[in-house]
Amino acid sequence: MLDRHAALVDPGPLDTSLKWLGPGLVGAVVVTLALLLAGDARWPLALALLAGGVISIAAWRFWRGPAPSDAASLAAQPATPNEEFALAAAALQLAEDAAAITDSRGQVLLANRQYGRRFEASDPLQGLGDAEEDGHPLALAREAALRSGQAELRADGDKDSLDYVVRRVGTGGETLLLWSFCERAAPDHLEVVAGRIGGDTGTRLAAAGVLAATLDDEGNVIASNPLFAERILVGVRGKAPALTTILSQSEDGLLRIIAEGDQSPSLRGVHVPIDPLKDDGAGTLLLFDASELSGVTASENVQVLLELLPLGLALVDRDGRFLTMNRAFRQAGGIDQDKMPSYPGDLVVKEDKAAVADAVRRNSRGPAMSADIAVRLARNPKEPVALTVAGLRGIGDAAVLLLLKDNSEEAKLKRQIAQATKMQAVGQLAGGVAHDFNNILTAILGHCDLMLMRHTPGDSDYDDIQQIKSNSNRAAGLTRQLLAFSRQQTLRPQVLQLADVVAEVSHLLKRLLGETVELKVKHGRDVGLVRADPGQLEQVIVNLAVNARDAMLDNGGGTLTIQTYSVRAEQVADLGSEILPVADYSALSITDTGSGIPPAVLGKIFEPFFTTKEVGKGTGLGLSTVYGIVKQSGGFIFADSKVGKGTSFVIYLPVHEVAEEDKARPAGKAPDESSELWGSGTILLVEDEPMVRTVAERALARHGYTVLTANNGEEALELLEDADEVSLLVSDVVMPLMDGPTMGREARKDRPDLPILFMSGYAEEQLRKSIDIDNVDFLPKPFSVQELAEAVRKVLADK
Repeated sequence: MLDRHAALVDPGPLDTSLKWLGPGLVGAVVVTLALLLAGDARWPLALALLAGGVISIAAWRFWRGPAPSDAASLAAQPATPNEEFALAAAALQLAEDAAAITDSRGQVLLANRQYGRRFEASDPLQGLGDAEEDGHPLALAREAALRSGQAELRADGDKDSLDYVVRRVGTGGETLLLWSFCERAAPDHLEVVAGRIGGDTGTRLAAAGVLAATLDDEGNVIASNPLFAERILVGVRGKAPALTTILSQSEDGLLRIIAEGDQSPSLRGVHVPIDPLKDDGAGTLLLFDASELSGVTASENVQVLLELLPLGLALVDRDGRFLTMNRAFRQAGGIDQDKMPSYPGDLVVKEDKAAVADAVRRNSRGPAMSADIAVRLARNPKEPVALTVAGLRGIGDAAVLLLLKDNSEEAKLKRQIAQATKMQAVGQLAGGVAHDFNNILTAILGHCDLMLMRHTPGDSDYDDIQQIKSNSNRAAGLTRQLLAFSRQQTLRPQVLQLADVVAEVSHLLKRLLGETVELKVKHGRDVGLVRADPGQLEQVIVNLAVNARDAMLDNGGGTLTIQTYSVRAEQVADLGSEILPVADYSALSITDTGSGIPPAVLGKIFEPFFTTKEVGKGTGLGLSTVYGIVKQSGGFIFADSKVGKGTSFVIYLPVHEVAEEDKARPAGKAPDESSELWGSGTILLVEDEPMVRTVAERALARHGYTVLTANNGEEALELLEDADEVSLLVSDVVMPLMDGPTMGREARKDRPDLPILFMSGYAEEQLRKSIDIDNVDFLPKPFSVQELAEAVRKVLADK
């Protein structure tokens, strides 16, 4: 196909050629000049060709004479397309590089023989004009040339590198593209290597104590690093001294610096040729101080470099024996300094020895390459590690490089992150379920209280109602445990001493533990104050003590030790924990002498519904509740156990700093616990759950209040506009369309002194962080009729 475009057309007789000689010759000269400029830019030849064309045209005009009829005939008969293409094809042959002319879409019209020879196997412009190729480099170059007149592109071919130049040309109004493909000369590898040795690479080698120089094919030094120049080239005349004039070689193959005489230390040379198929010739010469290391001739500088690297590196000879290894490799492999292994296979378990030996053999005798294999170390067969085996050439007796990284801590962190993610997901699920279930329990407990108002003890239905209420309270306790695990439980934090909490619960623990378990309580000195809910903290101690009692029953009893002590910030830093921030803590430890927890179970003990007890003897929520209460209180809990020796739980609560004004403030008066819950006034009740709204409405109405109800925030705002006076706004927090906080902010715009009581199953601390409204109160769900009346009475009394 390319030869068809490159074929020359016979110009025919002289008189025929004279018809197109004038304009055609000018076009040929211009095209040829463009080709030369786009190719190798031979300006003298281009100018000579242009001058020759002008002289030829002048001679033709002089020979033809000023014949008007001939001029008119030429004007009336312009050059035909075939004649123009023939002349353009002849001009393309003058270009030394591959060239082609295409239409505006990229369809090849003309191409020279160089193009056919260069792209004999595959035509880069093939199919470019048949369809749009979005994103193709040649298509982008074509579009750029059509827009701006010229485009350049650099691309790598199969063998050589090419420079593409595309120019927009035109004949007779038609837009054409001239493509020129210029061979790019291959880089001079020797010059590149010399530049690196004389630049930053050579400086880094010098800092490591390595003398480096670049040699040409004749063994002359054409570049060197600073250390090589200071020690060897001092006083040497000439720009490229021969290597034999500055170094001498002994019978054992070691090198010495001639300028230093007999005092010169022995050097071991490593020649890295530029051509990998040749062992000699141009290349890089690296010189190391030769020394005896571990009974094997090696470079002291290399060993120093290996020791500084944080990666575990080792060198192995062709026989598969260790030559040397750095400290990081010994630590990762668990190698004792006094018991150095001989072979890499000695580090791994029996099943992996063959794979390691085979990888070392292949990389030591075959071509230099690298590969990663998963192995299990003998010191820790449960944790697979990655061992990189790479072939080495030119570094003395070393034939294989081993890279071993101790990723046990990384694997541990990954497991901890996965466990934390799972706990968070389960907590969100548990919190959502508990929140919805609280609405149901609120309705059940409320209707029970309303029915109990109409029945007295002794009635036939009284005991049944009490049983329903009792079971509902048990269910509410389960939801509180779920909320505690998900850190969404409403806590009543106070500033307290851990010793006081332990003292309060000690009497209960003695009855719970029984006679077979001995309780020991120890208190440290200077234990700081903490801020926590005392009731929830007592629940934490009771849950942990009950679990310890059950673990000691299998041994017939034991000792339970509860201890409080102070942990300073410097002690926390010494612990080296990646989870516990450095700060002052008050610690509470609960230790038993029971059967212990197996390692496979220890990581799951805080998960909800996970239990090792028999069916019916545990819900699996005890430790998950403990975990949630501690985390919601801003603390941390850790478990340590050994099978057959016991378990220890340690709780770290941050020390609470009490402000000076709080210390000087006198204790407030205890709240009025009057049983009088009747009141008056108008209350706006906003609740999207019909069953909860009905119970709350009836309960408030029975206590003397006028109740206005709304299903959502929008309806509540409309009622506020029409109502004359509203004493209190009681609203749920999470509602569709408009939530409670948004509705409360809108209501405060017109009624800035309106009291607000929010009802929610979520934690009060969590809600206060997300609600930017002052002077609001909270009532946790589920609540009874009496608790609702007490909360309303308290808010109105504080108004």
